[in-house]
Amino acid sequence: MLKFDDEAITNQLERMVLNVMKFAKMHGAGNDYVYLNCFEAEVEDPVALAIEVSNRNFAIGSDGLILIMPSKVADVRMRMFNSDGSESEMCGNGIRCVAKYAYDHGIVDKKEITAETGAGILTLQLYTNERNKVDRVRVNMGRPRLTRGEIPMTGNPDEQVVAAEIRALDRTFHVTCASLGNPHCVIFVDNVEEFPVAKYGPVIERHDAFPNRTNVEFVEIISPTEVKQRTWERGSGETLACGTGASAVVVACVLNNLTERCILNHLSGGDLEMEWGEDGMVYMTGPAVQVFEGTYDPQ
Repeated sequence: MLKFDDEAITNQLERMVLNVMKFAKMHGAGNDYVYLNCFEAEVEDPVALAIEVSNRNFAIGSDGLILIMPSKVADVRMRMFNSDGSESEMCGNGIRCVAKYAYDHGIVDKKEITAETGAGILTLQLYTNERNKVDRVRVNMGRPRLTRGEIPMTGNPDEQVVAAEIRALDRTFHVTCASLGNPHCVIFVDNVEEFPVAKYGPVIERHDAFPNRTNVEFVEIISPTEVKQRTWERGSGETLACGTGASAVVVACVLNNLTERCILNHLSGGDLEMEWGEDGMVYMTGPAVQVFEGTYDPQ
């Protein structure tokens, strides 16, 4: 007759339960992340976890991992890790989903909230649907940093980078650069759909001019109020959308006298309404979507 050690089985089950984490899969204009509620749980190694859960073949699949955390200076705090485990200061699409999660799950109960990020404290306006669930968020992305020292880039730290030349492989590009908490390099092209983003993106990301690497936006001007963007994202490769990138794009468009200060940006995963306000702040309005919730047992 078989005998079972009830205490041992109980201990094993408890360890299994502790290892299983609850998560939400969310996206903003197709830029998708795994979100963890760190008001309820702790993550010991977010770098390793980001690499693991981002795998689209053997795990959940995402552009990275975002932690929704308590803050002493704001309503919530966001930490964002790319799919290669590197931590970024900010994510414009991610912050909208953080706001949606916080409201829909009762962490906050108001429609204007603040969020602490690596790029500072941001203010977000939440818009709800008929079911009182957040579906769109307007974010004050803050004031763009425009000098080489702020981006950062090599060279004169007080100089702005507008249509400056950079050599990558067999081509010379005219780049306009800005930081919205993380570095961006904007390049205007004639046909963004046909442009070889995967060829030039990783080379420019790691160009010697960018000591912390950079995100790269390839942009086609459609009209003075409309553009189309593809993004090579630092640490993740080409993504369907990038909110801080779209913010850098509206700034670059204005600096190069290519568009008005309010534009509609068509990204691969959807549209974002962008404005570089007369107050110097960049405002982004776009969707926030929860795809599903689940549990996951890290390896």
